[in-house]
Amino acid sequence: MKAILALEDGSVFHGQGFGPRASACGEVCFNTSMTGYQEILTDPSYKGQIVTMTCPLIGNYGVNSQDVESWKPHAAGFVIRELSPVVSNWRADYSLEKYLEENGIPGIQGIDTRALTKKLRVRGALNGFISTEEISKDDAVSRAKEFVFAGVDYVREVTHPAAFRWDEKDGQSAAFDLIRGIKNADARNVRKPLPLADIPIVAFDYGMKYNILRRLRQHGFATQVLPATASAADALKHKPAGIFLSNGPGDPSALNYIVREVKTLLDTGIPIFGICLGHQILGQAFGGKTFKLKFGHRGGNQPVKDLESGKVEITSQNHGFSVDQESLPSDVAVTRINLNDQTIEGLRHKTKPVFCVQYHPEASPGPHDSTTLFAEFRAMIGKK
Repeated sequence: MKAILALEDGSVFHGQGFGPRASACGEVCFNTSMTGYQEILTDPSYKGQIVTMTCPLIGNYGVNSQDVESWKPHAAGFVIRELSPVVSNWRADYSLEKYLEENGIPGIQGIDTRALTKKLRVRGALNGFISTEEISKDDAVSRAKEFVFAGVDYVREVTHPAAFRWDEKDGQSAAFDLIRGIKNADARNVRKPLPLADIPIVAFDYGMKYNILRRLRQHGFATQVLPATASAADALKHKPAGIFLSNGPGDPSALNYIVREVKTLLDTGIPIFGICLGHQILGQAFGGKTFKLKFGHRGGNQPVKDLESGKVEITSQNHGFSVDQESLPSDVAVTRINLNDQTIEGLRHKTKPVFCVQYHPEASPGPHDSTTLFAEFRAMIGKK
């Protein structure tokens, strides 16, 4: 099955298609993670994007039903150098090809992903069109040029439409436990014990990864999840001890209706913790502005310096926008920076119990250097 990837600048890559016969438009981006393609595909932050993996061999351990990060995969298309012809993992339920086919996501392999990644680094993010159907080169380029990513509200498309309580029966959140010397044990479902869920919080779902919810539960939070369109008043009805603002897709400047509600919550004195898009929302609620990065930060190896302690964390990231430091008021402190390009990675309000980070402390996939931020959120609530 032939496939094509066309970019808005006229570049065209030909390769072999896998997954369904389908076509899709999206912003073409790259992720430097060596593993975790299943979590990447199901991360709602990739809505409206065609993801390129820089690792040359993808699909070797398959896909399983336990490690998904959302209710379905959200990436528009998938670009790799080589699809592994063998799936070898005792937890695998499907091959990557079958998973994409069942979810209608076109894939292309056999292209020079190094050349594509270099083009995106030099030129910046480019809109694209991917297809495993019959289409001419000119038509493919035309479709790429017509696509619009910046300024679009993708949050409404990925948020859960109704409120829900996360994992009331404690069946989804506990970390896996290693099994030693137990005959015939179900290794896929042995879990470590969870602490008491003794702190009620409200989490706004802007496209939240499930591992964030798992981490919150592992730190003793009883989490009520609200859709992105919920108001501050809706949140306060639950009498939360804390407010969490999740990650999510797209351009933060298109989310004025969310920023308005968060501004109201800032005046309540309730502790607030934001991650990724939640960080960008808080940056705007503080009075700041956001801007589009040249090619974004996506991968599991981003170095972040904590300006308060001097420590460096290796972090998992997935974002294409950043908060403009010059636009922030004097009562907001920059707490972390990206050591690659010096952009903001963390903020803290100087007088209110509010902090946020641009990266993903819950990882999945990625390093766990920053997991302690969930404990910091709990400690902040305990001081109130």
